[in-house]
Amino acid sequence: MRRYQTRMGHSQTGRFRPILEVIVLHRIHTMMNYRFLLLGLLSIGLSDRGQGQEAQVVLSGFIEDASSGEQLLGATVWHAQSASGTTANLYGHYSISLPLGPQEVLFSYLGYTPQKLEINLSEDLKLDIALVAGMQLGEAVVESGASDRIEERVQMSRIDIPVEQIKRLPAIAGEVDLLKTLQLLPGVQSGSEGSSGIYVRGGSPDQNLIMLDGVPLYSVSHLFGFFSVFNADAVRNISIMKGGYPARFGGRLSSILEVTMKEGHKKEFHGAGSISMLASKLTLEGPIVEDKASFMISGRRTYLDLLLNPIIRSTATEGSEVDPAYFFHDLNAKVNWRLGAKDRVYLSTFQGLDDFGIRTKETYDNETEEIDLGLDWRNSVLALRWNHEWRANLFSNVTLMKSRYDFNTGFDVSSTSQEGDSSLTERFASLYNSGIRDVGGRIDFDYTPNNRHFVRFGGNVTRHRFQPGATQAILDFGQDFSLDTTIGSPNLFSTESFLYVEDEIDLGGNLKVNVGAHTSALFVEGVSYLSFQPRLALNRRLSNGLALKASYAEMTQFVNLLTNEGLTLPTDLWLPSTARIRPQESWQAAVGAAKSMGEIEVSIEGYYKEMDGLLGYKEGASFGSAAFNFDGTTTWEDEVTQGEGRSYGTELLLQKKQGRTSGWLGYTLSWTDRQFDDVNNGNRFPFTYDRRHDISFVLVHELTEKWTLSGTWVYGTGRALTLDEVTYSSVVPGYQGGLNPVDFDIPSNRNAFRMSPYHRMDLSATRTKFDEQGERSLVLSVYNVYNNLNPFLALPGTSDDGTPIIREFGLFPFIPSIAWQFSF
Repeated sequence: MRRYQTRMGHSQTGRFRPILEVIVLHRIHTMMNYRFLLLGLLSIGLSDRGQGQEAQVVLSGFIEDASSGEQLLGATVWHAQSASGTTANLYGHYSISLPLGPQEVLFSYLGYTPQKLEINLSEDLKLDIALVAGMQLGEAVVESGASDRIEERVQMSRIDIPVEQIKRLPAIAGEVDLLKTLQLLPGVQSGSEGSSGIYVRGGSPDQNLIMLDGVPLYSVSHLFGFFSVFNADAVRNISIMKGGYPARFGGRLSSILEVTMKEGHKKEFHGAGSISMLASKLTLEGPIVEDKASFMISGRRTYLDLLLNPIIRSTATEGSEVDPAYFFHDLNAKVNWRLGAKDRVYLSTFQGLDDFGIRTKETYDNETEEIDLGLDWRNSVLALRWNHEWRANLFSNVTLMKSRYDFNTGFDVSSTSQEGDSSLTERFASLYNSGIRDVGGRIDFDYTPNNRHFVRFGGNVTRHRFQPGATQAILDFGQDFSLDTTIGSPNLFSTESFLYVEDEIDLGGNLKVNVGAHTSALFVEGVSYLSFQPRLALNRRLSNGLALKASYAEMTQFVNLLTNEGLTLPTDLWLPSTARIRPQESWQAAVGAAKSMGEIEVSIEGYYKEMDGLLGYKEGASFGSAAFNFDGTTTWEDEVTQGEGRSYGTELLLQKKQGRTSGWLGYTLSWTDRQFDDVNNGNRFPFTYDRRHDISFVLVHELTEKWTLSGTWVYGTGRALTLDEVTYSSVVPGYQGGLNPVDFDIPSNRNAFRMSPYHRMDLSATRTKFDEQGERSLVLSVYNVYNNLNPFLALPGTSDDGTPIIREFGLFPFIPSIAWQFSF
C-alpha cells in the first residue's frame, strides 16, 4: 500500500533523514502526478461548458415526498433529448445542465409515480419537485427506468434494499433486523447461528464502516449479538458497498454500510409501533413548523426481564433472594429545519443500552452473603449537519459529530456477620471498563460543472480516545487495612484525518468512469502514518444493453477490533494503530457485468482482495491476558500479532425491488484465508468464516390487498474450526512427591475442521386491516420451518465404540412467533 511512516521527536531520525527525504519526495511526486490527472479531468469538465456546444443553464433543487416532505435521496432526473441525467444526493439535492428553451424533464424514484415537466429555460432555475408515492402504469414508468438502471451506474458492488421490503420479511421472535437481512445478500455472510454480525468478502466485523446519519457506530448489536441496534421503523434508507469504493469513503477495508434515519413528516402528525414476543417500539413524527421543520423520535425496549424475572425469583429457596436483570433499549431522534431556500439543518441522535446481571442474597444464622455480577454496554451518537447551496451547481454539507461506546463488567462479593451489637463486613469487588470516544468534523462538496462531470471533494478530522481497559479492585476485610486501586492499560489518543476528490465522468461512446483519490493520515504516540489510496471504476455499455464494469480500490484502516472470532461479544476490544501496531491495508480489484431484464436486475461480479496488518491474538492469548495485565509489565500490544489475508470469489444476484412479487436470489462462491507468523506455525489457514458456497433466496408476494406472504431460504458451507486432534498421556511431579498422570490435548492445524452445512427456511404471513385511523397488521412468522438444528458449537468426542467424532450442538429449533403492528 502506498504509505510511509515518520516518527517525530526522536534524535535518531536524523540518521535516516536523507533516505526519508527521498521516500517522501517520491511519495509526493506520485501523489502529485495522480492529482494532476484529476485536475486535468476536472479542467476538461470546466472547459466543456460553453465550448463546442449550445449555451446551457442549470436546473437545480430538491426532490421530496409529496405527502411527508422528506427528501428522496437517489431520485433520478432524466433529459431524453440529450440522453443525459443525474441523481439526487444524500440530501435530495439535484443539479443538471440543460440547453436554453423549452425542455422536457422526467423526475422519478423507485415506488413513486414519475413526473414529466415541460420547462422553458432562459436562465438558471431552482425547482423543487414533489413526487407522489405509488406507481401508475404508463409510458412515463417505462422511460423512468432508462436513467436509473443497474447497467447505467458506474458504481459496482453496491446493493440497496427498500426498507419496506425488509419489514415484510420473516423475523425471529417477530423483531425485524436490518443486519440479518443484509446477511442474505451475496458476498455478505453471517457469523454464528442467530448472530447479527456481518462478514463481507472475507473481512472481519471491524472492517465494516457502519454509519448512522454519517456517524460511525462501533457496536451494532443487542442481546450478545443476536439482534442489531437498528430500529427499522426509524430508518429511511440502507445500502451496502462491498468494493469499488468511491474516494469519499475510507477508513475500513471490507464494506461501507450507510443507514439514514427518517427526517419526520413535515405536514401531519403520524405514529407507528409494534408489539412482538421480544420487544415493543413506538415511533412518532410530525411538523414543528409545517413545511419548514419536523421531528422524528423512535424508542424500543425489550421486556425479557419483565417476563422471566418472576419465574426465576420463584425458584429461590427459603432464606435466599435472586434478582436477575437483562434488558436493552434504544432511542432514535431527529430534528430538521429548513432555514431558507438554500440552507437546512439536521440534528440527530442515537442512544442504546444493554444491561445484564444477577444479584443473589443468602441469609443463614448470623451471616449474610451477597453476590452481584453484571455487565453492560452502550452506544451514543450525536450529529449536527448543515446543508448549503452555494450556487445552482455547488452544494455542501458540514457535519459535526460525537460518538461514544462503553463496556463495563464486574462483580461485587460481600459477607456480613453479626455478633451481638457489632457487625463485620468483608468485601471483594472488581470493575472493568473499556471504550472509545470520538469527536470530529467533516465537510463535503458536490459540484456539477456540466452533465459530463460530477465532482465531489472534501475532508474529515476525528479525535479518538481509546480506553483499552482499566480494572478497579476493592478489598476490604473489615480491618484497618483496605485496598482500592485501579490498574490497566493507559488511555490512548489519536487524530485521524483525510482529504478526497473524485469525478464521475461521462466520456461518451457509452463509457463512464469514476476516478478519485483518498489521502488519510493518523497521528498517534509521536508517530504519523500517511496513506494515499487511488480509486477507479469503469462502466462500458454495450449495444445490447449489457454493461461491463471494473473497479480498483485501496483502503487503509487505523482502528482495530481485537476479537476471538466467536460471538459478537461486548468484550471485544477497540484499539488504535500505534507505534508498534501498523495500520490495516487492502487492495481490491473486481470485474463484472450487469443488465436489467424488465423489472429484474441481474449482476455477476468476480473479485480479488488482499489484506495486510490484520490483528489477532497470539497462540494462547485471549481477552483476559490482553485486558487484565496485573503485573504492569505487559500491555495488550504484547498479546497480539499481525498478519495478512486474502479473499477471492464470484457473486451472482438477481433482484426485483418493486411490484406485487419482489425479492432476490443470491449465490457466492469464495475462498478466504489468513497467515500470521505467530499462529499455526506461520502456515496459511482458512478464515473462520471461509464458506465455499453461500446461497440465499428471498421472496415477498402481495397475495391480496390484505394478505402478504414472504419467505427466505439460506444455505452455507459449514464454519471452519479448530479442535483437539490428538490426546496423549504423561506424568508430572505431584505436590507431595511422586508422579501424577495427566492427559495433554494437541489441537489440529488452525481451522482444519468444518461444521455441518448451514441451511434454514423461514416463512411469514401478514394480514393488514385498513381503516380511517390507519393500518393494523398481524404478523405470523416461523423461524427454521423444517426444524434443522444448525450447529452453533462443536466439540470433539467419541462414539459408543470409541470412534472419534465431532459432536455438534444447535441453538434455535422451530420457533413460531407473532407480532402486532400499527400505524396512524
